[in-house]
Amino acid sequence: MDDETATPVTVIGLGLMGQALAGAFLKAGHPTTVWNRTAGKADRLVGEGARSAPTVGDAVGPGRLTIICVTDYRAVHEALGAADVKLDGTTLINLTSGDSGQARETARWAEARGARYLDGAVMAVPSIIGTPDAVILQSGARADFDAHEPALGALGTVTYLGADHGLASLYDVAGLAMMWSVLNAWLQGTALLGTAGVDAAAYAPFARQIAAGVAEWLPGYAEQIDRGSFPAEVSALETDVRAMAHLIEESEAAGVNAELPRLLKAMADRAVAAGHGKEQYPVLIEEFGKPGAR
Repeated sequence: MDDETATPVTVIGLGLMGQALAGAFLKAGHPTTVWNRTAGKADRLVGEGARSAPTVGDAVGPGRLTIICVTDYRAVHEALGAADVKLDGTTLINLTSGDSGQARETARWAEARGARYLDGAVMAVPSIIGTPDAVILQSGARADFDAHEPALGALGTVTYLGADHGLASLYDVAGLAMMWSVLNAWLQGTALLGTAGVDAAAYAPFARQIAAGVAEWLPGYAEQIDRGSFPAEVSALETDVRAMAHLIEESEAAGVNAELPRLLKAMADRAVAAGHGKEQYPVLIEEFGKPGAR
């Protein structure tokens, strides 16, 4: 990339992720300015060609693409709210972890100060930033995303989600819900099989096959949820409840923790009691959509 056409980039926050982000921009040929509260964290990046700014106000300027990746949204406001920081004319992309309410409030805060604002989430570990395996979620005004999509492409596979600034945060936690649910289900099965002397490595290929098969159901199940109609094309929920009871009984007999299957069955039991026993499993969306007991 020619330096005359490369977008100048500022990266604020040089934790492990911030350093990876700045390094990816440098590798792609973007003139990169960095700032961190502990200035020494910039040394390696300076050696690779970055400029270390003495203050946040010096790092941020009109026409620059500013990426911030710090501890939390409070730290975002502290760093960018200083008297010498002029956000007017800057595109600010926040890759700090937080919730959707914080993202929307920060968008209003930044835009009131003259910045264009995109909120995002990094679905990757630092070591794969700059490769296609790194997924970078973005939400906010489409025009602001389109203007900087080529530069953001230096970080990985960039996905635009929509104009609502809270969407990236919501997708982030939805992805975590999937991750933990799959892992917890695998651990439940691993614990059960372990009572019969089957080790985790032996079970993992079978578990992976099951997980992949279930993933194939998602598009069809999504259509049922979006239609609000749940015909039992595969099995009825009442059939699944009997299988859940079997899993609980097997776990208890083997001396394995049964809290997870009991939780799932409790939700399914409520759906059956509400008259949904003859419908298909995605009808449980109605239970997931309710606030639970605190």
